[in-house]
Amino acid sequence: MKENSASIPDGLPTPARYYAVVVVVLGIAMTVLDGTIINLALPSITRDLQTSAAQTVWVINAYQITILAFLLPCAALSDVLGYRRVFLCGLSLYTLAALACLACAFFSSLPALVTARAIQGLGAAGMMSVNTALVRMIYPIKLLGRGVAINSMVVAASSVAGPTFAAGILSVASWPWLFAVNLPFGIAVLVLGCRFLPNNPGGNTKTPKTTLSWLDVLLNAAMFTLIFLGVDSLGAREAASASLSARMPVASSVAMILLGIAVGIIYLRRQLRQPLPVFPVDLLRIPVFALSMCTSVTAFAAQTLSYVALPFLLLDAYGRTPLQAGALITAWPLAIIVTAPLAGRAIGRIPDGTLGGIGLGAMSLGLALIALLPSQPTDADIVWRFLICGFGFGLFQSPNNHTIVTSAPLHRSGGASGMLGSARLTGQTLGAVMVAIIFSMADPHNGHGPTLALGVSSGFAAIAGVFSMLRLRTQAR
Repeated sequence: MKENSASIPDGLPTPARYYAVVVVVLGIAMTVLDGTIINLALPSITRDLQTSAAQTVWVINAYQITILAFLLPCAALSDVLGYRRVFLCGLSLYTLAALACLACAFFSSLPALVTARAIQGLGAAGMMSVNTALVRMIYPIKLLGRGVAINSMVVAASSVAGPTFAAGILSVASWPWLFAVNLPFGIAVLVLGCRFLPNNPGGNTKTPKTTLSWLDVLLNAAMFTLIFLGVDSLGAREAASASLSARMPVASSVAMILLGIAVGIIYLRRQLRQPLPVFPVDLLRIPVFALSMCTSVTAFAAQTLSYVALPFLLLDAYGRTPLQAGALITAWPLAIIVTAPLAGRAIGRIPDGTLGGIGLGAMSLGLALIALLPSQPTDADIVWRFLICGFGFGLFQSPNNHTIVTSAPLHRSGGASGMLGSARLTGQTLGAVMVAIIFSMADPHNGHGPTLALGVSSGFAAIAGVFSMLRLRTQAR
C-alpha cells in the first residue's frame, strides 16, 4: 500500500477533502452500527445455531470487548506508524472478518463466528482509534469545527440506528446477511481510502521512536475486559436476555470489577514512566483535555441511563406499543442530527465550554421534565421533552469533541482520538452499571425505576455541564 509522501499543512483541498470525509464517515458509521445491528437477530441466531442465549450474546460481546481492549493500543501505535496506515489496516481486517462472519454464519458454527467477530472488533478498534485524528488532518483549521460536527452527528445517529437498519435487512433476508452488508461498503471505503486519505508517516520528530510494550497492551486489555464482564454480568440480571453469566452471584460480579480496577491501577502506574504511553496519561496532564474527558464520560453516562430507562417507561408505565415507543424515541436522535451542524458552525465564535455547558444544562432540564411527566402523558408531552434532550446533547457533543481533538499536540492526535472513543465507551459502561443498580432497588416495570434512573441521568448531565463550564476558567488561566 503506497503512502503519499506529501505533507498536509492545513487540511486537504477540494474535492479530495470530500472523498476523504466520505471514507472517515462511512468507516465510523460501519463500526458503530455493528455494535447494535446484531441485537435484533439474537433470537434467530440462537434458534438456528441451536445454542443458548448466554452463548449467542457473545456474538455481540466479542466485538465490544475487543474494541475496548485494543482501542488505546491502536491509537498509541498510530502516533508512531501514521493514522492513514492504521485506519486502512483496520479497515482491511474489518472487511475480511465480515466475510469470515458470513461464512461462519452459513456453516452454523458459533465458536468460529464469535472468533471472527473478535477479529472484526480488532479491525474496528483500528478505525475508531484514528477517526478524529484523520478529521483533524482532513479539514483546514478554520473548518475543523464543522468536520468534528459531521463526525459527531454520524456517531450519534449510528449509535441508535442499528435496530432500525437490522429490521430493514431482516424484512427481506435472513440474519447472516447482516454481516454481508459490510462487504461492499468495506471494499468501496478501502479503495477510496487508499486514494484520498492524507498521510502522516509517523516520522514526526516529536513522536518518541519506540515500540509498544506487550505487557502494557495486555494490562490494558485485562483492565477493560474484566470491568466489561463484571458490568455485563450485573446488567444481565435486569435484562430479559442472559449474558455471560446471568446466574453469577453479585459478589463475583463486583469482584471482577474490583479486579479490573486493581489491574488498572498497576497499569496506569506503569504508564507514568512510558515515553509513549498506551493510556495517554500525558494528555490528561493538560487541564482542559482532562475536563473535556470528564465532560464526555458523564454526558454519555447520562445518555445511556436514559436510553435504557425510556423503553421501560414508555412500554410498561405509559402503555405504548413497541412501534409507538420507537417512533417517540426517534425525536431525540433527530434533534441531535439537526443541532450538531449548527453547533459546528458556532465553534470558534462561542467558547466550546459555553456551548457544552448550555447544551448539557438543556439536556439535564429535559431529562428532569421527562422524569416529572404525569401518569398519562400525551405524545406531544413526550416528544417536546425528547427534543430538548436531543438539542442539548447535539449542542454539547461537537464542541466537546473539538476541544479534545485540538487541545492535544498535533503529534499526539492519535492518542487524543483514542481517548475520545474510550470516553464514550467508558461513559456508556458507567451508565449501564448505574441503571443495573437502580433497577435492582426500584421496579423497572411500574415506572418507579425508570423515573429514578431519569432523575439520576439528569444529575449526571448537570455534572457534565459543570465540567464543561470549568474549562472556561482553565482556558482563561
